[in-house]
Amino acid sequence: MQFDSTQLIPVLPEISLLTLACVVLVVDLFIREEQRIISYGISQVGLILTLFITILVSQPATQILFDGSYIRDPMSDLLKVGILLITFIAFLYAKDYLRDRGLFKGEFYTLGLFAVLGMMIMTSANSFLTIYLGLELLALCLYALVAFNRNSPQGAEAAMKYFVLGALASGMLLYGISMIYGATGTLRFDELAQVVDKGDMNQLVMIFGVVFLVIGLAFKLGAVPFHMWVPDVYHGAPTAVTLFIGSAPKIAAFALAMRLLVDGLADLHGGWEGWQGMLIILAVLSMAIGNLIAIAQTNIKRMLAYSTISHVGFILLGILAGTKEGYTAAMFYTLVYALMSAGGFGVIIALSRKGFEAENLDDFKGLNQRNPWFAGMMLLLMFSMAGVPPTVGFFAKLFVLDAVVSVDLTWLALVGVFFSIIGAFYYIRVIKIMYFDQPTDESPLTVGMDTQVVLSLNGLAMLFLGLFPAGLLSLCSSAIGN
Repeated sequence: MQFDSTQLIPVLPEISLLTLACVVLVVDLFIREEQRIISYGISQVGLILTLFITILVSQPATQILFDGSYIRDPMSDLLKVGILLITFIAFLYAKDYLRDRGLFKGEFYTLGLFAVLGMMIMTSANSFLTIYLGLELLALCLYALVAFNRNSPQGAEAAMKYFVLGALASGMLLYGISMIYGATGTLRFDELAQVVDKGDMNQLVMIFGVVFLVIGLAFKLGAVPFHMWVPDVYHGAPTAVTLFIGSAPKIAAFALAMRLLVDGLADLHGGWEGWQGMLIILAVLSMAIGNLIAIAQTNIKRMLAYSTISHVGFILLGILAGTKEGYTAAMFYTLVYALMSAGGFGVIIALSRKGFEAENLDDFKGLNQRNPWFAGMMLLLMFSMAGVPPTVGFFAKLFVLDAVVSVDLTWLALVGVFFSIIGAFYYIRVIKIMYFDQPTDESPLTVGMDTQVVLSLNGLAMLFLGLFPAGLLSLCSSAIGN
């Protein structure tokens, strides 16, 4: 195949991000400790620049490049914009937190940018090989970030658990890929879809391959029973890192599911013998275990970790519906969840200060008396996570449930509603603590003006997108296509 330089235009976002990460890495070698703000500034400007480049190179037509290993389509464009925007917000929230704890180093931004590059590769992968490379680039950066605070035994333990379980899941995913390659003779998703459509393959080997593939995918999403790493990593990692892990990578995990199951294996969707049956089990278990165990948590980071598991169950509901409406609802839910998660951890960072981590629910007591505005933002974020109208979380759940009902899985929608009601308890408990309990800590919140502005916009977005959900929903619908 002849290389054409015009093929580089669709991959300009990845090229610019790779260049940016290398620039931050080199610049950081030549600046003093008190000048670290330069690395932060370059990272943020570079992310916005990459965001604009992504929008500039986007177009309605699908492009398959580099001998079929890379795809640029409306879905990858929208997900990349979401990843870059959420990462920008995460870096901004993290700045003061890292500075107060002596962790304000260029390595954080370099690892973060390479992780984002891995996510972007995953969203545009059109072959098993490309998606695995993107996944491993993301995973290796996240392992290092979890252990970023060298003086934290909790962080080191969490990173070790994450690394060992992540290696196991990657091995299973790779084993599944090898079996599917052996059964079909192709690594490309578009060619795989054609082979599956014809049925020209070894059915038994294919079924085993899909099972291992779904296991690897479930681990990356943090679905039950492959969720063991989620609460430990969320709790053990510095809050700034938890904020990053709990938001942008969820968008990449959704892209991973769409590329593997929908682009390549859509014809194996059907019923309990296909991947739909496996996702039904994962979704029900995730919603049940996530919501029930979250009630027992007193540490808000662990509570939000189990909350993440329950939200993953809802995302899987949309995907398993197997329709355009289901995929659109799942994408809408994923983007909204990433924004909610970023805001929730942003408030935790705002309450933390040098020498103090606001990790326990008791640390939120009387927040309304200390800072009514931030209490209001947290209220909007918690209501959105609980799915209370008119916040956007309500519509995210509604769209997913509607997609499930439309494929005659009404019982599954009822299960989702039941566990959502249970889940509302621990979100409303946070609101009760903020508004009706007396504060145990009277110290004022010291938050930078930039964080205050973005956190306010983040919280108000829950209400605005809830009142006007059609815009984002239409973007998701057009990105999914037919």
